[in-house]
Amino acid sequence: MKSKATFSRSLPGVLLALGLALSPLPSIGAEGTLTIVTSFPSDLTKVFKAAFENKHPAVKLEILKKKTTAGIKYIQETASNNKSDLFWASAPDAFEVLKDDGLLQKYSSSVEGIPDKVGAFPINDPAGYYKGFAAAGYGIMWNTRYVKAKQLPVPREWDDLRKAVYHGHVGMSAPSRSGTTHLTVETILQGEGWAKGWQLMKEIAGNFKTVTERSFGVPDGVNSGNFGIGIVIDFFGLSSKGSGFPVEFHYPTVTTLVPANVAIVKNAPNPAAAGEFIDFLLSPEGQELLLDPGIRRLPVNPVTYAKAPPGFPNPFKDSSIGAAVNFDLARSKNRYNLVNSLFDVMITYRLDDLRGATEAIQDAEAAMAGKSDTEAAAMIAQARQLVAALPIDEAKSMDSEFSAIFKKKRKKATDQVTGRQAEVEKEWDDFVVKNYAEAKKLAEAARAKL
Repeated sequence: MKSKATFSRSLPGVLLALGLALSPLPSIGAEGTLTIVTSFPSDLTKVFKAAFENKHPAVKLEILKKKTTAGIKYIQETASNNKSDLFWASAPDAFEVLKDDGLLQKYSSSVEGIPDKVGAFPINDPAGYYKGFAAAGYGIMWNTRYVKAKQLPVPREWDDLRKAVYHGHVGMSAPSRSGTTHLTVETILQGEGWAKGWQLMKEIAGNFKTVTERSFGVPDGVNSGNFGIGIVIDFFGLSSKGSGFPVEFHYPTVTTLVPANVAIVKNAPNPAAAGEFIDFLLSPEGQELLLDPGIRRLPVNPVTYAKAPPGFPNPFKDSSIGAAVNFDLARSKNRYNLVNSLFDVMITYRLDDLRGATEAIQDAEAAMAGKSDTEAAAMIAQARQLVAALPIDEAKSMDSEFSAIFKKKRKKATDQVTGRQAEVEKEWDDFVVKNYAEAKKLAEAARAKL
């Protein structure tokens, strides 16, 4: 079979011989294998794979499923012998990491109708290295039957989730295991401020039933009723509802709206097919696929919302979604691994300690209700301060030399890191273990007084 380049050079001569006027040539269509590294679930990838292969029968999609952080590492480690064509994921800061490493190549799509921004955030990389194909926000999903059975109030804001009534009912994945969860954490830190944001995050985490192994574990847990409430990217809640599960989803005031992206990897083996795939994602057909009940992502083409189901969020009409946070992508990218490590040390790997301290504080506060005991109140307040305390301030988190030491990710608490990262994480761990233990002791002593 002739290659696209050879066939394109011969076609003008054929047209001239037929006496036809020359005009811009139609796309001939790519061929071969298109290898995509993606963090997206199969509910999404299988729909797009089937539709694209049907439209481009000469192209075979190979999907390499990897978590966002693992996908970044894979592309970095295989750069010298790259066999991947596209990186396809939600977190824009992940694309910034690969762009800074010189591992992406520019692409200019011919598809029209895509605005410059969704909310306050650019849909496409201004430098041209990656394209936004869907928008995403972060919020709370809940199982309506579970909430009713447990007589829980419906949570609407992050602040709600730190209330004692939700103890043992909340699930979330770790940001080190999910790029979208990282963006959720970073959104809270940027929206509330470093110290207040971490305090809020730890008080919510004190009510966790679990930190799931994968981001998909959160909607699975809510759908099944294993726990009632999940902190998720919007499409987890919207697609679960679209698939018939008894769930609802809500954007808290402090959220952000950012694009999910796709980019061609540098030295891609099949750049022609990669370009065709990007154009397909942005085309009317590709955008409409986002409304599939099992996908339910927010299209970046405003026209597509005319075909959305009733009640489906439309960020081009509802300007309140993400309005409270002016998300700083550079800030998120520069401390990406540091924030993930800090979350794991303070929450993921010390969840039992944190839950124990939180429950003791909540019990003491319940006993304190309607009573006046200055000493007990001071002890409870001190216990909360101990839980909220941080081993570093925000200025330290933005120190590029310091943040650069966080390179290795631990999949579990027993995994080993080495060098300066290990030393710092040990210091952090000693700090939080001591504080959580003291907080629990203080709260229990206050409870005993009442």
